[in-house]
Amino acid sequence: MPSVPAKEDLGYFGPDSVSWRVHREVTVLFGGARAVLMQAAHPLVIAGARETGFYERNPWKRLQRTLILTYTITFGTKAEAHAAADRINEVHARIQGIDPVTGLPYDALDPELLLYVHACLVDSALLYEALTVGQLDERGRQRFHEEQMLAAEMVLVPRSIIPRTVPELRAYLQDVYDSGLLRVSDAARSVAALFRDPPREAEWRPVLKVVSRLAFQTLPPELRAQYGERSTAFSRTAVRAAFTVARALRPALPHRFRYIAPYQEWRLRQRGRGASGVVGEARRRVGIRPERPRSIGD
Repeated sequence: MPSVPAKEDLGYFGPDSVSWRVHREVTVLFGGARAVLMQAAHPLVIAGARETGFYERNPWKRLQRTLILTYTITFGTKAEAHAAADRINEVHARIQGIDPVTGLPYDALDPELLLYVHACLVDSALLYEALTVGQLDERGRQRFHEEQMLAAEMVLVPRSIIPRTVPELRAYLQDVYDSGLLRVSDAARSVAALFRDPPREAEWRPVLKVVSRLAFQTLPPELRAQYGERSTAFSRTAVRAAFTVARALRPALPHRFRYIAPYQEWRLRQRGRGASGVVGEARRRVGIRPERPRSIGD
């Protein structure tokens, strides 16, 4: 009797998920610059990043490493997703101390800090989806938020503290802005400089300068002002025009420019064509070593 081919392990989300639909888009990936700028403005988040030398020793490659780990949780197999989450959690477990700017203690496993980092990522992904793709309705945005709660749990954000709806998540972020806690310190300005003037070795360097400008202009007003970005009638018009053009051109772009690499490799496998192996090699380089598949409860 012929053997039945094993079903491909598509991880915790898969091609029918809203998470794949959102995260596959390169233009949504660019929204990660906005999320990083938001996170850098939190003194206790940036204190932990500064402790690891995240933005000092080859910073652009370290940002790429973080993106590989994060996107493996969405697009990897279940074993790869857990391995990526474990790597993130191992790094966070070593980061704690006293912030020299505020004098407050910080711990990268602090649930409140993890929640803020997660909320910045979800809010930025949804904003850039709306600005550059525009396929999600209110129900789709809520489904994305709920799916990402699972990803958040894998990096030790308790589900019980995550706001239940997208409006509640955005209200939570507004409360953080209004609290006066966020501030653009010298460390945050160093992060901003990475985007304003990307290193020569950064991929897509000319594009990243445009991405940077859009990231600053789409920040919450409270943070945009702290980063020294003016919002004028001209700049607002230019930003609207840029997003309008991006949204109009997106359907005509070749897939290699429109979709991120993990999604492209899955498409190749669906067509019976061998994937390049670039994604797997990138995951191995950042220390993702999948073991046996396991469930969230393991």
